[in-house]
Amino acid sequence: MQYSPLVRRISGEGTDAWVVHYAARAALERGEDVILLSVGDPDLDTPAPALERAIESLRAGDTHYTPVMGRQHLREAIAATHRARTGQAVDVSNVIFLAGAQNALFVTSMCIAAHGDEVIALEPLYPSYPATLEVSGARMVRVPSPAALGFRVDLNALEAAITPRTRALFFATPNNPSGVILSTADLAVIGDLARRHSLWVVADEVYAGLAPAGRVPSLAAELPEQVVTICSLSKSHSMPGWRAGWLVGPPQLVVYAEAMAQCMLFGLPGFIQEAAATALSVSEAAESRVREYCAVRRDFLLAGLASIRGIHCLVPDAGMFLLLDVRGTGLSGYDFMCELYRTERVSVLDGGAFGDETRGFVRVCFATDEKLLTLAIVRIRRFVDSLVR
Repeated sequence: MQYSPLVRRISGEGTDAWVVHYAARAALERGEDVILLSVGDPDLDTPAPALERAIESLRAGDTHYTPVMGRQHLREAIAATHRARTGQAVDVSNVIFLAGAQNALFVTSMCIAAHGDEVIALEPLYPSYPATLEVSGARMVRVPSPAALGFRVDLNALEAAITPRTRALFFATPNNPSGVILSTADLAVIGDLARRHSLWVVADEVYAGLAPAGRVPSLAAELPEQVVTICSLSKSHSMPGWRAGWLVGPPQLVVYAEAMAQCMLFGLPGFIQEAAATALSVSEAAESRVREYCAVRRDFLLAGLASIRGIHCLVPDAGMFLLLDVRGTGLSGYDFMCELYRTERVSVLDGGAFGDETRGFVRVCFATDEKLLTLAIVRIRRFVDSLVR
């Protein structure tokens, strides 16, 4: 039997990097002595008001069909949050609620690019980006943010990558895995390029709530007809399993996105929407909690790893990850990941999953219990010392 060419476009890249993570998760479920630092799932409970609202809603029978774009009061809450963060004047016509930021990225890529088009993505980038951005038939063009520049965007390389086929520019700010936040100066250049070449600008701001004061520089108010902002509650509110995300963009894009969602989702569960609306109503406290939690553990991990000869930590601007440069050990990021798990049962993620610039790195999630981080530091030190010797 034959399959559509689509199955090749969505097969994804960097799958080898997840082998250790899945093995570690299975071992953890068996009760084995494993430390899991390979996934961005904050070790915090969902805010209690959101959880209680979901339970209340379920008990009240909120298990029926809902509007495809999301309930009015939820979209109003998302619009208000976006206005406060970016200064862009938006209302419900600019908002659609979707099944997490990943789903919002998928819908956006399908609506703004097609076969023969090119879309630029700043690298390092999350491993699902290639399949997500090329699902429409467009070709993803990687523009590196080099390790030599601290993973800051190379604006000259970005401009050189634009061709008559370029339709969009995708980036995450703060970046996953580097934690780098695009500066106002970076965005000024990107905005100028977008104007001159009539490009869509798609900003993945899933980690924005973890940035200082819970916001990052944005082009949304400056280019309202060209900018699409992707966000969710997964990281900022410790709600990854709720699949509560959205896109904010021009009203016509939202109309097209609704048609996509009609085919794919036919609306999302009402009790999740009620929880999401409640979560947004307590955002200040919820985001402050996650920011403080991550900041304390970031500094703790940096201090613990700083004196280990053979590795070097990149200090993130925000987020819940740090990149560990392991080139001084003589191992690739992939081999470091595999051997660290084999010998010390600590699971991290090979930086090569995020692109060529991070091949000599591993990504470490620090959004977990300090006792586990303390033990992880001991084990990483022991492992690296054995290599250096």
